Amino acid sequence: MDITQLAKIIEIGEKRLSEKQLELYAKINKDMEKDHGGPYPWQVKFHNVGQDHSERCLMAANQSGKTRVCSAEDAIHLTGMYPKWWHGKKFSGAIKVIVGAVTNQDSRDITQAALLGETDLGTGWIPKQCIDLQSVSYRQCGIGGVIDRVRVRHTSGAWSSLQFMTYEQGVAKWRGRQVHLVHLDEEPPEDIFAEAQTRILTLKGIVILSFTPHLGYDHVVDHFMTGGLGIYVQNATWKDAPHLDEDRMNQLANSYSEHERDTRMKGLPMVGSGLVYSVDDKQISCDPFEIPDYWSRISAIDFGLDHPTAVVWMAHDRDSDILYLYDCYRSPGVPEIHAAAIRARPRWIKIAWPHDGLQRGKADGKALKDQYIKLGVNMMHISARYDDSSGGGQGAEAIVAQILSRMKTGRFKVFSHLGDWFEEKRIYHRKDGKIVPKRDDLMSATHYGTMMIRHATSTTEMLAPRQMKADTNYNPLSLAM
Repeated sequence: MDITQLAKIIEIGEKRLSEKQLELYAKINKDMEKDHGGPYPWQVKFHNVGQDHSERCLMAANQSGKTRVCSAEDAIHLTGMYPKWWHGKKFSGAIKVIVGAVTNQDSRDITQAALLGETDLGTGWIPKQCIDLQSVSYRQCGIGGVIDRVRVRHTSGAWSSLQFMTYEQGVAKWRGRQVHLVHLDEEPPEDIFAEAQTRILTLKGIVILSFTPHLGYDHVVDHFMTGGLGIYVQNATWKDAPHLDEDRMNQLANSYSEHERDTRMKGLPMVGSGLVYSVDDKQISCDPFEIPDYWSRISAIDFGLDHPTAVVWMAHDRDSDILYLYDCYRSPGVPEIHAAAIRARPRWIKIAWPHDGLQRGKADGKALKDQYIKLGVNMMHISARYDDSSGGGQGAEAIVAQILSRMKTGRFKVFSHLGDWFEEKRIYHRKDGKIVPKRDDLMSATHYGTMMIRHATSTTEMLAPRQMKADTNYNPLSLAM
């Protein structure tokens, strides 16, 4: 076999693999060390929150695979080929989709290449058998090969419509058409983003964005980081991109100027002093280890009234005065679900809770903290407070200053596998000098736990030998969410 034949075989193999991208994506890839073609758990999460969020943003590092994730979702909706693991938004039939890019060249080389293929149509995310080749129309824009529209066969037998658009076309070109899905690849101007939001209203559709926030803390970033009903933002860093090897990451990191590294490597907007905890993740991250019995422990909950409920578990090494946050939980749902998750951890650990735990439900008149007590959760007898006599609502600034001081002096550590906690920390920010209380569930729980660390207890102080034996099977690594 000569080199020409070998090259042809490799080319055919790569083409066949490309044509099966959606098939491979149907199987979740739990091995974060290798890329098997399926989505990683954090990518599955981004897809699945689409069920309850009409606007989603993947604010991610350069080369982290953000376009891949959103292009996969485009193809899944266009074809109706929903994986078994899919719990996100579903459309019942053929749909209309707009995919936006910055320029015509970006549209051809990035979004079009991802969905349809770089050279041969059908070698991208959309399978060749689903593409109506006769329907492909091209845009006259001074650049060759820029596709304007194409039809895609849906599993229902009807045709979905895919249109490629650009920001450089201007906002007027975006007006008028009603669609089910708008995918914006890279950050759009404010007026085009507003049009994208408007295009999905009639058909109750969704908008998804994927970008690295090079423009800093502008209107679009502020919209997602401030949050609200149906608005979701997820962060992805180089740590979430197994396809980048260590040498490549080091090479790229050294080529970036210092002020832009957090943006390019972590997908963080250039907010500078706007971040509440402006400390690098590496400075507070540590490898998980077994907590010694004589260290005191405490847990804390942030009740999910109109947002997810969050719980953290912390240990205090009193000798060195270091706090370790070693486990966390965050999920929407009712108290029964959260109580079960808490009871799966050692039940002797006391749970700190905020003043709003005294609010009474309209249905049964019972306070939230009493509902959890009835469900077998070891709630503390008083709400979280700076000192034992001053109850009620507690301002956040004092505890934030205390935690930030601990972070900067090496006295606050977080187990490295707690991705949800680090994600919140990276986008926890201020606006006009005030902390923005959005997507801060785990941060709030951390505040309550740190505030009440003086009430933490150890196994040697709390447990009889029999109970200590019963809790030895607890493994926070197996329960972290």
